[in-house]
Amino acid sequence: MDEQQLKRHSKFLSLVLRHKPEVLGITLDENGWTDVATLLDRMHQEGRPLDLETLALVVSTNSKQRFALSDDHTRIRANQGHSVAVELGYVPVEPPAILFHGTGHQSVENILLSGLEKRSRHHVHLSADRQTAVLVGQRHGKPVVLEVLAGDMHLAGFAFFLSENGVWLTDQVPPPYLRRA
Repeated sequence: MDEQQLKRHSKFLSLVLRHKPEVLGITLDENGWTDVATLLDRMHQEGRPLDLETLALVVSTNSKQRFALSDDHTRIRANQGHSVAVELGYVPVEPPAILFHGTGHQSVENILLSGLEKRSRHHVHLSADRQTAVLVGQRHGKPVVLEVLAGDMHLAGFAFFLSENGVWLTDQVPPPYLRRA
């Protein structure tokens, strides 16, 4: 399987496991998990044949580690980024003093005025390092990196969570906790 095919499968899995499980007629449980056998069967029915070995390859080689397979490989879920209601079971943890958020230059002024909001997602996504934030920002045009004063937010009572793939999550970042990097 070539890299382009793996990428296509990954993008499709992101769609159905994070946003639109109804595209395949699958259901996600309260923690975002779905049955692998059902997923593979529905993908085959939709003309997107995929076997368990290839699915495991998509999960293990995804550069952003967006997916998790259960230990017995009978269930799969997206690690974060859902727009459908799921409870991923994250426990609040103390963040580093500074986290980063990458965005496009056209959004910076609005973000500095209104803060970062989760909007249709479950959380605001933050990076532990500047380079990852740059890569995220590039998806939105000319990248700009904002520093998030996560340590100060934590002391003020804001909760932070760390996803399985190293993405920091929080409900919002008010303007006083943001600055240009």
